[in-house]
Amino acid sequence: MFEVHNLHVAVDGAEIIRGLTLSVPAGETHAIMGPNGAGKSTLAYALSGRDGYDVTAGSATLAGVDLLSLEPEARAAAGLFLSFQYPVEIPGLSAIAFLKAALNAQRKARGEAPMPAPELLKLLRGKADALKIDPDMLKRPLNVGFSGGEKKRFEALQMAVLQPRFAILDETDSGLDIDALRIVAENVNALRGPDRGLLVITHYQRLLDYIKPDKVHVMVRGRIVASGGPELALELEREGYDRYQKAAA
Repeated sequence: MFEVHNLHVAVDGAEIIRGLTLSVPAGETHAIMGPNGAGKSTLAYALSGRDGYDVTAGSATLAGVDLLSLEPEARAAAGLFLSFQYPVEIPGLSAIAFLKAALNAQRKARGEAPMPAPELLKLLRGKADALKIDPDMLKRPLNVGFSGGEKKRFEALQMAVLQPRFAILDETDSGLDIDALRIVAENVNALRGPDRGLLVITHYQRLLDYIKPDKVHVMVRGRIVASGGPELALELEREGYDRYQKAAA
């Protein structure tokens, strides 16, 4: 479903991703773990098409679609979703207006009519309730004044509303207390299905206690240096990344 082959990415002329290859079949959840500076967020940003993250070689496809040939909005329309480590604030744009615009842009790309307002409001309220999001939060400017946990819950709400084909979660556990982590993870797990893939990027095992991966990859110095089952995350929690960093040096 999601294929990355020999990807190289540079930021400000410095190569950060150095020949990374990754395959996530439909219906599976994979996790990438690695130390600070490994290139995990760089990988996420490059795949989403963020400016300044220059792909110098390699390929990335989603269900056969060449993602790297598309603008960011076209990648989203193709079904790619990125949950940011640090969600941006957009003053003057309400959260509900943002969700309406995003959902209807996706529908337009699929040749569908905009969702009627009553149906849209019912959808948003139902999804927000599942995430224990106060309805008044949807009226506030997007992420402005939100706590770290509120921002991450809102990103989970976006994902629940948009129903992407492939979601990249960049340190979704950052800023969440244990109760918020459980709620967000439950809603992420609700999206799992035979036609959808997930890629979870994290430093820590605790997120993977709630979102259990089919496969875990260790990323060091811009490459995948080891892969295994969920037990690999437990090993990393016990022993750290030292031996993988030394092997990649």
